[in-house]
Amino acid sequence: MTNNVPSDRKYRARLMKASDLFVKALENEGVQYIFGVPGEENLDLLNSLKNSSIRLILTRHEQGAGFMAATYGRLTGQPGVCLATLGPGATNLITPAAFAQLGAMPMLMITGQKPIKTSKQGRFQILDVVDLMRSVTKFTKQIVNGNTIASLVRESFRLAIEERPGAVHLELPEDIADEECAETVFPPIGHRRPHATEDVLREATSMIEAAKSPLLLIGAGANRKRVSEALTAFVEATGIPFFTTQMGKGVVDERHPLYLGSAALSDHDFLHCAIDRADLIINVGHDVVEKPPFFMEHGGKQVIHVNFSPAEVDAVYFPQLNVVGDIAFSVQQLAKLIENKNHWDLSFFKTIKTEVDQHLSKYFLDTRFPMLPQRLVHVLRETLAEDAVLSLDNGVYKIWFARNYKCYFPNTMLLDNALATMGAGLSSAMMAKMLYPNTQVVAVCGDGGFMMNSQELETAVRLKLNLVVIIVNDNAYGMIKWKQHAMGFDNFGLDYANPDFVTYAQSYGAHGYRIQNDEHFQQTLDTCLASTGVHVIELPVDYSLNHEILNVMLKEKTCQL
Repeated sequence: MTNNVPSDRKYRARLMKASDLFVKALENEGVQYIFGVPGEENLDLLNSLKNSSIRLILTRHEQGAGFMAATYGRLTGQPGVCLATLGPGATNLITPAAFAQLGAMPMLMITGQKPIKTSKQGRFQILDVVDLMRSVTKFTKQIVNGNTIASLVRESFRLAIEERPGAVHLELPEDIADEECAETVFPPIGHRRPHATEDVLREATSMIEAAKSPLLLIGAGANRKRVSEALTAFVEATGIPFFTTQMGKGVVDERHPLYLGSAALSDHDFLHCAIDRADLIINVGHDVVEKPPFFMEHGGKQVIHVNFSPAEVDAVYFPQLNVVGDIAFSVQQLAKLIENKNHWDLSFFKTIKTEVDQHLSKYFLDTRFPMLPQRLVHVLRETLAEDAVLSLDNGVYKIWFARNYKCYFPNTMLLDNALATMGAGLSSAMMAKMLYPNTQVVAVCGDGGFMMNSQELETAVRLKLNLVVIIVNDNAYGMIKWKQHAMGFDNFGLDYANPDFVTYAQSYGAHGYRIQNDEHFQQTLDTCLASTGVHVIELPVDYSLNHEILNVMLKEKTCQL
């Protein structure tokens, strides 16, 4: 037989520009948005994005881009993608990287770099960004050959999503972005999470059945698909009361009669009376990254750790049993296995719930002005829809919201109790509104945190978002002032002057309001929620009760009930 194909002809993959391949690999992963501030080192990638299905969201600072990408990951479970140039652009992503990494939010960061094959500018703007990113990511890599782009993008997405989720980083030098490489992609392949073994599930069941007063704790790691339904069924089947960490709020509807509260403090709050009385805590989805909801002590209560991975042992957290595997499966199996529970004594928890609810609602109807944070929490909960999303920046008001605001669904309160960075509240709210355009979204920011990324108001206006931003204003770094006072130090170094927030908002094309009294706030809030556009409400706040309520411990009196 005669072979008509020349013997020297070999199969050759179709060639394409490396930056085009990068975009194709991102499209292959289902990427919808890239948030960022491009630089000259990103221009090849920017040009490749021009005709892609991916929408570029230009922000006013790299932090805004990173916070939006991280929040996309938090809300969807798929990595959000952000873009920055080399040097200062890349270093501005360090805080969002830590935000995503500590908060278990899947995110991919792409940064540019000068040519690595030839250099005509010495060390100008050049930092070892890969090394900088190493401590705040799960994976970081410089791309040195265009033919590795497709596999590196696939591996980055795999690692970002894999439990525990977090941040990953790829650096694309401009000469690599411009070279030709083979066109190829790697289809995303999912995997089943391993299940806890039957032996360990039975051991956990024995510990729970042997307990006298078990409690359920729900942490951030439980805020995953399927886990909310499984935990709700577990509570219904066992009758075990539950409380949450700050980032576990809403996983189970907090209107449930067995909900005791959220551990906004690590100790000495009313809720800790119930925690102290428990002899076993079933801790679902918590890790030591989040501020401790309670402190373990040697010889004290037992703790069962239920999570995707074993507990990271810490001086305040050293569980007696690890139930490792898919959380939803573990919880479902425990609900089926637990039978011997007639000897449980849960009556004290009911008493504590009554006391906690009365304590938390004490100032809900107090209309003094400037407004108490407790009153703000109450007005918002009464006004907002059940599924409204509340995005918090970081400040002392966050404690009041974590303690007093009841969440009915997962991820309806976006707060950060891991890195606890200021400046993320506005960007997180913007991302939530982009994903849920028909849902009410309100950002609550302290004046300090708001000003750290307030320029993203322009981005929100440009995107035509319908968004309400409440600036809780005390003209100071209020959280640190509270700590300063609690430690017995003089008031020093933490007060400042703010801009005219109404004029400031209007200068970006947003609507601005300065609240005069309680009734004015309620009327303004109703108007803003019913209107289109970006609305900024400046609300003077009275933190005078912080010390009275959070520092003067009424715990001993309550725990004697």
